[in-house]
Amino acid sequence: MIKKIKVLLIILVIAVAAFFIINKFKGEKESGLVASEIKPALGSIQVLISTTGTVYPKNRLEIKPPVGGRLESILVQEGDKVKVGQNLAWMSSTERAALLDAAMAKGEKELRYWQDAYKPIALLAPIDAEVIVATMQPGQTVTATDAILVLSDQLIVRAQVDETDIGRIKLGQKATITLDAYPDTQIEALTEHIYYESETVNNVTIYKVDLAPDKIPDFFRSGMNATVDFKVESKEGTLLVPVEAVHKDNGEDYVLVKQAGSKEPVKRVVKLGITDDKNYEVLSGINAEDMIIVMTQKYVAPAAAKANTNPFLPSFKSRTRNSNKQ
Repeated sequence: MIKKIKVLLIILVIAVAAFFIINKFKGEKESGLVASEIKPALGSIQVLISTTGTVYPKNRLEIKPPVGGRLESILVQEGDKVKVGQNLAWMSSTERAALLDAAMAKGEKELRYWQDAYKPIALLAPIDAEVIVATMQPGQTVTATDAILVLSDQLIVRAQVDETDIGRIKLGQKATITLDAYPDTQIEALTEHIYYESETVNNVTIYKVDLAPDKIPDFFRSGMNATVDFKVESKEGTLLVPVEAVHKDNGEDYVLVKQAGSKEPVKRVVKLGITDDKNYEVLSGINAEDMIIVMTQKYVAPAAAKANTNPFLPSFKSRTRNSNKQ
């Protein structure tokens, strides 16, 4: 008796598994090719190399004191434009700071005397630049290795280009920069420098490429992440067809063209130009008046009613019908 029950349970499990497998294949069989008719379009096509980049200063200069001491005053703040030779801050050497502190204890007259007799040290801007870091405060003790201020002469975008694409990047090549923080603003730029030494990032060999924006927006900030689209090639007013419309056979590219008075399309060999992975440029073989047949894969999911035909689950058909009659 126990053996019979076990056999029945095994048969039941097999039946349930077979039911689900049959329904799965039934759904897959319902998928197929769907044909649509289009005409080639006249338009523009552009080949891009897309990658990521980061905003960096082209030249980052740290202003450090010649000796250790104390900051007396800082005359600029972040975002200020400075000129070469402009005084950025005043500081006292350790000896001057100690002398002024001792004079202060003796009175205002003594302090003024030593302030005039022992001049502070001026920190000057070595280039025309913008202040990008100014976080120290007057009165702070500093050493000769501390950066009092950081200057940047120009902000650029440094992109990471895969070694498989670096051969298509040229100096002076146009590119478009889109900052993650400002996705609706596109910034035109030119390729300024291609680094000679590669780097390995996540087991991928990349080359750094510097881009100089045509005009640096006010919202540019060092460290911002960006998407960079290098413009490799572009065409205007050319004949375009979707990539799905192009087939290959024996090394030739062809499209299916609908013939007047015939139900069956004919193969038409075409010569292709550039592609943007969505469309092909067609150089010859068809014209703008030809009707192209495009075959696309379409999957039709099983109907909801079929999904509930499991004989081991309760059916709700009668209940649904009753509710419709009310």
